[in-house]
Amino acid sequence: MKTDIVELTEDVSASPLYSEDFAPVPAAARTWNRWHIASIWIGMAVCIPTYMLAAGLIQQGMNWKQALFTIFLGNVIVLIPMILNAHVGTKYGIPLPVFMRMNFGVDGAVLAGLLRGLVACGWFGIQTWIGGAAIYQLMLAWAPGLADSPYLGDFIGLNLGQLCCFLIFWAMNIYIIYRGIDSVKKLETWAAPFLLLIGIGLLVWAWVRVGSMSDILAASYMLGSESKVDFWKIFWPGLTAMVGFWATLSLNIPDFTRYAKSQNDQIMGQIIGLPGTMVLFSYIGIAVTSATLLIYGEAIWDPVVLMAKFDAPGTVAISMIGLTIATLTTNIAANVVAPANSFANIMPGKISFRMGGYITGIIGILIFPWKLLADPQGYIFVWLIAYSALLGSLAGIMICDYFVVHKTRLNLAELYKPNGQYRGWNLRAWVAFTAGLLPVLPGFLVTVGVLQAPSVGAFWTDLYSYAWFVTFLLSFVVYWLLAKVK
Repeated sequence: MKTDIVELTEDVSASPLYSEDFAPVPAAARTWNRWHIASIWIGMAVCIPTYMLAAGLIQQGMNWKQALFTIFLGNVIVLIPMILNAHVGTKYGIPLPVFMRMNFGVDGAVLAGLLRGLVACGWFGIQTWIGGAAIYQLMLAWAPGLADSPYLGDFIGLNLGQLCCFLIFWAMNIYIIYRGIDSVKKLETWAAPFLLLIGIGLLVWAWVRVGSMSDILAASYMLGSESKVDFWKIFWPGLTAMVGFWATLSLNIPDFTRYAKSQNDQIMGQIIGLPGTMVLFSYIGIAVTSATLLIYGEAIWDPVVLMAKFDAPGTVAISMIGLTIATLTTNIAANVVAPANSFANIMPGKISFRMGGYITGIIGILIFPWKLLADPQGYIFVWLIAYSALLGSLAGIMICDYFVVHKTRLNLAELYKPNGQYRGWNLRAWVAFTAGLLPVLPGFLVTVGVLQAPSVGAFWTDLYSYAWFVTFLLSFVVYWLLAKVK
């Protein structure tokens, strides 16, 4: 498959759009095989949000089998645009912001990249808070007095110990950013097997404590809503949310596959690493949480809270270290690389990948992520669905432009020229982007409380449940039609 690799043959290093971070990766430097790609995905998928992913679905009324099926199907669906968008990274060795210059124009790509990057900043803050919470619980096991540290007021909403642990984990992320992109591969490669062992260890603990896996799964029915809920009413928004979970990565996957040896490596690596890991770790989350009902008399969805209940300080320490590493690997790969590149794309010659990462880190603090996570219902059914709509529209345009309109052909050198073939704004892309978003806007406004459902109508509110699918298909079709008009 080396024949499907295109290299830059023209010197464009003097261009303001060129930087070492954005330069196409030479064929000789593309060393990631399928197992490197798979380990990236395993490292990202094994995280606390995945562990808790089924919680929202079960609490809405699904049983554990329905929740796992929804998670599996959502990840199989998102795997398709993931593999498609990964193609350009492997073939041309370019990251997402450079690829977007083809789809949205050199100037338009800055805005498109920022839309993707700002979503990742939100995720960065969320994951950093979760990692900081794991460190906090670890510290409490050895210094219980930390819980009595001074409260910093309602504006901050944390005590001093919580804030310090948050900043410690934040600093760990910043250090990885400082070390550069290759450190991400190294971190994921050795951490992924360890993280799976932590999850399996939790499952074994639950099995041993309860004594029967069938009893554990039977208890899962007590996790859900007591009222009878129509499965199909919650399936579609749930499926959209599952697609939205990795809709961010389906866009910036070229940031990683630009280092892949071949298309076969990127395809097989993603197939091996994504759907199975997501289902397995979600199953662990369901089973262990169900076991907590039988062991402690309450459902404990948060593994950080659960592990803090363990009697042995050594076990708590190992568990929290594992969770900290899990969160770190996910955060760096999923939520730093994309916004760092997006910010760097504003001024490629002046803002490096490293500086873009530092900007991401600052925004991650300023959004106060602990307040963003205060409402689990809003997290899944507002946050995940809302941004999936945005990213679905971008993905539809990118895939249509690259595969349908241009048949995977692009002029590599022209991507680095301000006044070249891809100059300015591609207005067709932005018309298609807007057309994709407009139908789901009323449903979003109802969901966040700006409009009342009766004033909008059931059709438009229900349409929002399918947000990613609607925006992807509409933007794809509108862009294709506009491209046919010369």
